[in-house]
Amino acid sequence: MNRIFLFIIFLISSATAIAQITPGLRSSAGDDLSYLNPKEYIIGGTEVSGIQFLDKSILVQIAKLTPGERITVPGDATSNAIKSLWSQGLFDDVQLNIAEIKGDSIWFEIKVVERPRLTRINLIGVRKGERDALNEKLNDKTSKVVNENLLKSTSDIIKRYFHEKGYLNAKVAISQQKDTSQANNVVLNVDVNKGDKVKVASISFEGNKDFSDKQLRKYLKKTKPWLIFHRKFLREKYEEDKRTLVAKMHDKGYRDAEIISDSVYAIGDDKVGVNIKVYEGPQYYFGNITWAGNAKYSTEVLDQILGIKKGEVFSEEKLNRKLNGSPNGNDVSSLYLNDGYLTFNVDPVQTRVYGDSVDLELRIYEGPQYTINKVTLKGNDITNDKVVLREIRTKPGQKFSKEAVVRTTREIAQLGNFDEQKTDVRPIPNPADGTVDIEYSVAEKPSDQIELSGGFGGGRIVGTLGLTFNNFSARNLFNFKEWKPLPKGDGQKLSIRGQTNGKQYQSYSFSFSEPWLGGKKPIYFGISAFTSLQSNQFFDNIPDEDIQRIRLNGLTFTLGQRLKWPDDWFSINHSINLQEYKLKNYPGFLFSTGNSYNFNLTQEISRNSIDAPIYPTSGSHLRLTIQATPPYSLFNNINYNTATDLDRYKYTEYHKWKFEAQWYQRIYGKLVLKTQAQFGFLGQYNKAVGQSPFERFKLGGDGMQGFDYLQGSEVIAMRGYANNAVIPVGSNAQIAQASGSPIFNKYILELRHPVTLGDQAQVFILAFAEGGNTWNRFKDFTPFNIRRSAGVGARVFLPIFGLLGIDYGYGFDPIPGLPDQGRQGFTFSIQQQMGGGF
Repeated sequence: MNRIFLFIIFLISSATAIAQITPGLRSSAGDDLSYLNPKEYIIGGTEVSGIQFLDKSILVQIAKLTPGERITVPGDATSNAIKSLWSQGLFDDVQLNIAEIKGDSIWFEIKVVERPRLTRINLIGVRKGERDALNEKLNDKTSKVVNENLLKSTSDIIKRYFHEKGYLNAKVAISQQKDTSQANNVVLNVDVNKGDKVKVASISFEGNKDFSDKQLRKYLKKTKPWLIFHRKFLREKYEEDKRTLVAKMHDKGYRDAEIISDSVYAIGDDKVGVNIKVYEGPQYYFGNITWAGNAKYSTEVLDQILGIKKGEVFSEEKLNRKLNGSPNGNDVSSLYLNDGYLTFNVDPVQTRVYGDSVDLELRIYEGPQYTINKVTLKGNDITNDKVVLREIRTKPGQKFSKEAVVRTTREIAQLGNFDEQKTDVRPIPNPADGTVDIEYSVAEKPSDQIELSGGFGGGRIVGTLGLTFNNFSARNLFNFKEWKPLPKGDGQKLSIRGQTNGKQYQSYSFSFSEPWLGGKKPIYFGISAFTSLQSNQFFDNIPDEDIQRIRLNGLTFTLGQRLKWPDDWFSINHSINLQEYKLKNYPGFLFSTGNSYNFNLTQEISRNSIDAPIYPTSGSHLRLTIQATPPYSLFNNINYNTATDLDRYKYTEYHKWKFEAQWYQRIYGKLVLKTQAQFGFLGQYNKAVGQSPFERFKLGGDGMQGFDYLQGSEVIAMRGYANNAVIPVGSNAQIAQASGSPIFNKYILELRHPVTLGDQAQVFILAFAEGGNTWNRFKDFTPFNIRRSAGVGARVFLPIFGLLGIDYGYGFDPIPGLPDQGRQGFTFSIQQQMGGGF
């Protein structure tokens, strides 16, 4: 009996409690509404009060209290209305009241208190760069309702940002501050404590038998402890390294290898340890390899291209590379794609796994052979279509060729007018007629350059102004509508440069080049001229007989042509050069007053297959140059044993040989190795005349031309040593530096890695080792008896200034007779962008 009584009391209490969920629900007669005695009504209307930013009608829809609907009061509909509004996370308080009841109609009032909205986020405890980066990630939260979700997501975004940078213990504290300038708005003050960067202290492995711990650690390129400095731990890089680890194990034939589990545990406040448990499984080998679906090429040909033999360690990476992804284009896919089979596909199927062997069937879909229908170009807003289209090697009517597409992309990059990172090629197949349209998309980049500098030389300020227009248009020279500021778009190059410190020193030069003379064939034409003056005439009042002056005038014509043999990477250039030396009372030269002439012919043959002009990652550049004057001494009847220097060198004679080779090889990722070798030899026709004092080599320093050109000297850079400091052993230092040497060689090893390769700037860092030397006589020439140096440097390519360089080198071998043994730490360089030519 007592139990029945208690149960009745419990029901009455529960009903009363439920009724209190919707306070204020009363009948028109004033009787309390009860869940024990609900009534049915028709909703007459619903009002919303207390809102500032939200839409009333949307809130009524969310509450599902639509006029005309039948509703039981109190009931599930009224309690669900309140729950639905609460679930939006927009309110600090929600009440549902009955405004009025007439007959069988009922009117509701929804009364809410909106949560504040976000005005801004103040980040405290971070640097400006970090603040700017975080504000970019958080700017979409402004004006949103400040609720638990917003606070949590804000904290998560900030922590994730710092976790990616190695601050795994970053802490975030958020407080709200009322914004007095706007009603119901708040400012979030976010106090960030980054803590220390977390570094990797140790890495251990479990389950490995065939792979040593040391070997597995090598696969974790971006997550490894160093002996002296610990590398910071980055979660994203760690996850990438785990995938690499498994891929490397697969590549060694352990195709079942996987990571069973891993853990990252704290070692103190700023270090972590990593433990990885692996399953190696057995090592597998290639079994029988068969082909299916090949009609164009025989199995023997495909086997030769594949180059994988039965019994080799099974490697999916090698298999995929030989089928589809060889960087040299010697894979099966390239064989077909270079012959028009645009839709070619090969699917390697593992047909049988037995013991430690895997049998493969390579199923080929050759598809139709596609012919190029049309070639289109877009994005060249400045450069004329013909300048780009003449470099394109995919012509309508030809079979589609992947090799031709890759070569075209390289040729477009070599123009120097477009951002090579944004050059895109899109083949558009037309299966109905077996043709393909090819669309090349380019993005113009600034190519004109300016050189504006001031320096101190010869005891006076020297100013330099140089302008280079790499996309000039000579045909529009008199069409002033095309001047922006000069006419552009035809791929020609115009360069003007002036350097002076007043009357003592002046130098002016001009050059123009057209890479497609006549517009139909790749015949290069260039013309350049210069005049330079150096004297002691600081002021106008120096008597004429006391003036000491040397003037050098020069004119060069060049014709070049691309070759098709031995292959189409070769080109040949022919140049005619005329230089005139005019001296008056000039001391320290071969003669003090008179004229000397240097008339020579230059033949240059080169092969250039580098893939990019600024940051090459593959290819080579070989160049052999032969420069020679007529052998005047054979027919001018001068007795050189008794001739004066003025007669001896009035028409200078020599033959000059130069060879240069550069190779670029991608080592890992974007890390590139550059190797380079150079050699130069200045020869003579007649021993009685002797070696020419002109056209000698000066080795050492930044390689930038100073007053050395007044003797026609060729300056070759060598970091770690001062300008012209690498002189022959046993030479008089002062004389050898001033005159140069007839023989030199130099070698370079350089590791390069990019910092950024954007269209506005390209930046890369480098480490180098180089060696070189000079000799006076060929019989003394020993190519590996060199002065050595090593160091680091950086290059910055800015389209308007060209390639700027800074290096720090240390010369290991002192140069006797020179201050500080000829060494020089820092060197600076500037190189204008190469354009035109081959």
